[in-house]
Amino acid sequence: MIRRIVVQSFSFLLVGAVSVQAFQFGGVQFGGPLAVSGDQVFAGETRQSILPGVVYVFEGANGTWHEVAQLQAGEELGPPDGFGRAIAVQDRLMIVGAPLVEDGAGAVYVFRADANGNWTLDASFAADTPREDAGFGSAIVLHGEVALVSAPGDEAGAVHVYRRSADGWTEDGILRPSDESIRRFGSTLAIDGDLILASAPEVRGDSASPATVEAFQYDRASSAWTSLGTLDADGLGERSAYGSSLALRSGIAYVGASGAMNGVGAVYVFQYDLEASEWSLQTRLAPFDARPRTRFGTSIVFDDSAILIGAPGDNQGLGTFYAFGRDAGGNWSSARKVGSSVLEGRAAFASTAAMGERLAIVGAAGVDGRAGAAVIFERNASGGWDERNMVVNERRGFPAVTGGEVVCENDQAAAFECSDVNIVSFLPVKDIGGGRGTSINDVWGWTDPQSGSEYAIVGQTEGTSFVDVTDPYNPVYLGDLPMTEGSRPSIWRDMKVYRDHVYIVADNAGEHGVQVFNLTQLRTVRNAPVTFNETYLYDGINSAHNIVINEETGYAYAVGTSGGGETCGGGLHMINIQDPGAPTFAGCFADPTTGRRLTGYVHDAQCVVYHGPDTEHEGKEICMGSNETALSISDVTDKDNPVALAMITYPNVAYAHQGWFSEDQRYFYMNDEGDEPQGLVEGTRTLVWDVVDLDDPVLVKEYIAETTTTDHNLYIRGDLMYQSNYGSGLRVLDISERENPVEIGFFDTTPYGGGGSWSNYPYFPSGLIIATSMSDGLFVLKATKQPRLTP
Repeated sequence: MIRRIVVQSFSFLLVGAVSVQAFQFGGVQFGGPLAVSGDQVFAGETRQSILPGVVYVFEGANGTWHEVAQLQAGEELGPPDGFGRAIAVQDRLMIVGAPLVEDGAGAVYVFRADANGNWTLDASFAADTPREDAGFGSAIVLHGEVALVSAPGDEAGAVHVYRRSADGWTEDGILRPSDESIRRFGSTLAIDGDLILASAPEVRGDSASPATVEAFQYDRASSAWTSLGTLDADGLGERSAYGSSLALRSGIAYVGASGAMNGVGAVYVFQYDLEASEWSLQTRLAPFDARPRTRFGTSIVFDDSAILIGAPGDNQGLGTFYAFGRDAGGNWSSARKVGSSVLEGRAAFASTAAMGERLAIVGAAGVDGRAGAAVIFERNASGGWDERNMVVNERRGFPAVTGGEVVCENDQAAAFECSDVNIVSFLPVKDIGGGRGTSINDVWGWTDPQSGSEYAIVGQTEGTSFVDVTDPYNPVYLGDLPMTEGSRPSIWRDMKVYRDHVYIVADNAGEHGVQVFNLTQLRTVRNAPVTFNETYLYDGINSAHNIVINEETGYAYAVGTSGGGETCGGGLHMINIQDPGAPTFAGCFADPTTGRRLTGYVHDAQCVVYHGPDTEHEGKEICMGSNETALSISDVTDKDNPVALAMITYPNVAYAHQGWFSEDQRYFYMNDEGDEPQGLVEGTRTLVWDVVDLDDPVLVKEYIAETTTTDHNLYIRGDLMYQSNYGSGLRVLDISERENPVEIGFFDTTPYGGGGSWSNYPYFPSGLIIATSMSDGLFVLKATKQPRLTP
């Protein structure tokens, strides 16, 4: 299988043989762990949160590199095992960590290669006393007959030392930090002969557990490992990432601190002083053109005369190596920068690296929205290095479900946990136009008034996808509307529909504006999928977090606006869309008693023509704003003179996120996106407001679910609430007793973890529900306890 490969030649000089080391970089999926052995290079996955992990094996032929194998610990589908988060290769032996197996106790898998380079699983083992969440296998290094395997979650952290013999691997000791208050000891490892380095990251907000690097030496007389003390550097400051990369060579220790000096980064060079029995700091290496957020020291590879230090944040995130050379006296005498010619943008080149005598592989964490890539180099006849290929993996995920409904039986539908919710169909991200780094966000729907056809409108990182779900068992991806030209990708994209037009915004996206797209174009799509063009672009704003539409009045409200144009303080940017293809600015409104910065910032809202029990406001246009710090109620009937009616907070406010009226407009149901992750509530909380008096709303109920995950978007149809949650998917609640919601069904879109459901749309006449799962794709679902179901 040949993956996306780019051929390019480029040379730079390295001298001598480089020890094989691989260092992880947070956030990388492919190409975090790297290794080199003989004529092969290896790349693993660090953050595969849906499926079991993979180690990819690449070989070259005629200057072109291609994938020759995918190694796994078990089945292709199943819970994530973390396999590939650590790789150590030596000759024809490979040890791969899988720190998530057995409830996070972890295990390692030993592979051997035959003469042709074909790898087979030879053995696996775990800690003698497995501990839940220990993460055994999180970091691994090999040196001769010694293997180090870390378990950073085992109390303060532990490093297991193994020795190889004819009978296999035998544990030869467990290294623990001298300071028992340290956390996650062994997160990074290095070995050189009888000398070991192990680091523990700083615990944010805990001054008693700073970043630590400790050294150990094997005493052959006693056959035991003893501590040589810690390698300490002064003036690091918070978030220094001290010890996140380590290297050892000839008794010299190199300790990376990529967050030091406001993210410029540094590498500290130590030598052990035998007379003083302590480590002495020899020098501190830093980039000669220091800039904040360079992250110098993220990776380290070196030989006898030169050291290459990765700075993935350099050059506006493109990334580079800084190559430092030594003179004949061993002093650091020269420095230059080495980059990649095949990458562009925020590629984060040099975020990881592994080098051998003939081959090198360098990670680029930022490629494809941080899906990651790796660049392969070959040493040429003059001792320099030629840049060959950029290699990537294919996006993996749950397979599509089409052709027939999967009934929820025994709390299971296919791989997904459920209760009284069936899968009608499922399309993974790649089947609705998403690339390797694409994530899915918001979703809305449109029903064609002429044909009754039903369509899903799906937000993604770089655009909006359109899927025909009229035949819900066989949905058809029609095409994609790319993000506005000149804007940038965004994980926040939101859309709403008015009179056969959809209005699309994106947050933190630069000059995006409001894309207007005439949905009637979907009726005549031929040779799908196609690339669409926007019908009109409203440029009165740049970025916006969300857009709200009142279909009765023909007004749209861009909220959370920023980055240029008329931002309205992040409040309601009002747009007249009564002529759907020609929107015009209608005014601003913001309640400055709300929002984290007291600007009236609105995160989300629902705007309606009011026909509820408060007769004073009958027929008025009322907006219910979730304004970060409070519920805000406003009358926007007169666009020239909008009025704040009420502002009210509630216990344990973290982030007032979104909400929706009951159909009688007596109650307003609201979620807080931050209360669960901050531990402010015992379970997923839904706030129930009695708004019989719009000027004086009353919190009458805090519904606490059995789940503890974060609630996101909720919508109400009839007596049912459809709530999308991170980590636990779609939840269906009966609100026929308005103040006492009861869960009557659920569908967990991410049974093994991952992002979860961002949003859902329950308003199709068929009764179908469409829901997005951020890393998975689009689900078409049927709640069996709701009316108006598709046969």
